[in-house]
Amino acid sequence: MALVLHAGKTNKNAFKTLIVAEYTGVKVELAPDFEMGVTNKTPEYLKLNPIGKVPLLETPDGPIFESNAIARYVARLKADNPLIGSSLIDYAHIEQWIDFGSLEIDANIISWFRPRFGYAVYLPPAEEAAISALKRALGALNTHLASNTYLVGHFVTLADIIVTCNLFFGFTKLMTKSFTSEFPHVERYFWTLVNQPKFKKVLGDVKQTESVPPVPSAKKPSQPKETKSKAKEEPKKEAKKEPAKPKAEAAEEVEEAPKPKPKNPLDLLPPSNMVLDDWKRLYSNTKTNFREVAIKGFWDMYDPEGYSLWFCEYKYNDENTVSFVTLNKVGGFLQRMDLARKYAFGKMLVIGSEPPFKVKGLWLFRGQEIPPFVMEECYDMELYNWTKVDLSDENQKERVNQVIEDQEPFEGEALLDAKCFK
Repeated sequence: MALVLHAGKTNKNAFKTLIVAEYTGVKVELAPDFEMGVTNKTPEYLKLNPIGKVPLLETPDGPIFESNAIARYVARLKADNPLIGSSLIDYAHIEQWIDFGSLEIDANIISWFRPRFGYAVYLPPAEEAAISALKRALGALNTHLASNTYLVGHFVTLADIIVTCNLFFGFTKLMTKSFTSEFPHVERYFWTLVNQPKFKKVLGDVKQTESVPPVPSAKKPSQPKETKSKAKEEPKKEAKKEPAKPKAEAAEEVEEAPKPKPKNPLDLLPPSNMVLDDWKRLYSNTKTNFREVAIKGFWDMYDPEGYSLWFCEYKYNDENTVSFVTLNKVGGFLQRMDLARKYAFGKMLVIGSEPPFKVKGLWLFRGQEIPPFVMEECYDMELYNWTKVDLSDENQKERVNQVIEDQEPFEGEALLDAKCFK
């Protein structure tokens, strides 16, 4: 009986076994027509693995699941296989790095990956913790590889295969060049291995991701309006059977029909003398003498009856220990605020030359309160403390000017970045 591996063709955990098979000279076939989420839910598959995990290897002696266990099994099919070491200490070090790759690298990449691809709820503090832990692991790996070509000894072992497959997932899905450049020895190691003939036969041409996927929108999908659609369909069917109605009667039906609701409650507010798009245009087009032109223009336009200003500060600034994550966090917030673009203008500052970084901002909203639909639809709002600006306080008014202007230093600290929502 041939060894049959049940997994998809792009499963990075299956790659471990397929690469080991190339080095060991063992034939492993992928199960034909495997479909994740379908094949592994069938009664036949669940007999082999009751919890339906993937990959799974069918052997003459019975099924094996858990990808590292499968890779170990295939490696041991060859006597004195150098992949598993030639001494007790080599074997221990190989196992050490396999565990390290699984617990310190793979687990944190998966924790970063799942919310970004919609498989789990996105929680910024959880993502920052995962990335911080991942960077710590990559830093340790980078230190080891500064004086070692491979993880154990002077040739490829099972540890290299498993750790490289773990890194493969990160490099191709989440870890951009700007992220991995902090770990040059890890980069050298990864690109050396994925371009080895036996690796390349399984992995193909590997390309590093150019961006981190944005967080999926938290906006709930609108419910289908069945009543209205039916109401539209029924008159069409009846119109063919009934004679045309007199104009007066038709006019009465139109008058009795419910008027469409405004798209947003803010549209019901009294007109404002401030035209938001005019301010956004002035802000964008002012390149010099910003305070004299743009700031003065803002206060000339500002309508305190029709708009309100709000300071915000991130509640968990102590957790902003990774600049990359902090900047990405702010970018994601602005992206999810797109639903308020017609009614808002915002500035967000990332403050500090060293961690922990502070995130503070200023927002201009239509109306006297933060629009309820923004609070409901954009979950990031709950991650900030919001304080309405008191324009009778000259210090607060000056702080508004400084945020709009990206003044540096801001409150005695350097600016890491400033982002604008307009």
